[in-house]
Amino acid sequence: MRECGLFINGEWRASSSKDTFETTNPATGEVLAKCAAGNEADVAKAVDAAATSFADWKRFPAPKRGEILLKAAAVLRQRKKSLGEMVTKEMGKVLAEGEGDVQEAIDFLEYIAGEGRRMLGETTTSELPGKRCMTVRQPAGIVGCITPWNFPFAVPSWKLGAALVAGNTVVFKPSSLTPLCAAGLVEIFQEAGIPPGVLNMVAGSAQTVGQAIVEEERIRTLSFTGGVAAGRDVYSRAAKKLKRVALELGSKNPLIVMDDADIDLALEGILFGAFGTAGH
Repeated sequence: MRECGLFINGEWRASSSKDTFETTNPATGEVLAKCAAGNEADVAKAVDAAATSFADWKRFPAPKRGEILLKAAAVLRQRKKSLGEMVTKEMGKVLAEGEGDVQEAIDFLEYIAGEGRRMLGETTTSELPGKRCMTVRQPAGIVGCITPWNFPFAVPSWKLGAALVAGNTVVFKPSSLTPLCAAGLVEIFQEAGIPPGVLNMVAGSAQTVGQAIVEEERIRTLSFTGGVAAGRDVYSRAAKKLKRVALELGSKNPLIVMDDADIDLALEGILFGAFGTAGH
């Protein structure tokens, strides 16, 4: 049976408690892998690694950070078929949607890599003679990324790619339903040359790992995708510590159908937007 560890400071390792959990094929019940179940101590180790690597990573030229993301996208493209099959086996999408999930990750990483050359500040005039005011973009620090099960390659790529190209280091918690896909993505970032400690992954329960990421004082920015109740809890806990929080909750956006619309086409889009890849 395949084993899936935690990724901390550039190394795959067991959890400090040695606890594990199984990830299974939802169609057959087949056990796909035994995964390390992280805890608060593992989150602390991941944050230590992210904090140590931050000073060098923020000084690493942004275009070079983008090149690492481009290489990751290229590896994803090479392995799109096998990774799409992994999504189907672990998450349960049909094969076409599994490959589509990987394609979304490819598209975003290719796009966001270019931001390494577009981190522009502003220069404005000043009320003081002979002076000008200049703004520059600086990374926020350590970013905590918590992702759901339904897009196990696309959503993590959105969060990780944006945080990394801007010079932040990351502690990443994937869904406990799709840790194998998450590990596959992290392995690709590792292969693409991400330095040790810049990207760390701690799988485990929301109550243990997720809460530890939210409560950790050194993580100043949080990006969470999931349910409304969980997002409300993340937001309220983080707000007490004055953290920056980005939430994507529910994914049910209102639509307005105009009089001249193709009703059948509009209905198809509405139904897929509401129920596609949602387990219905």
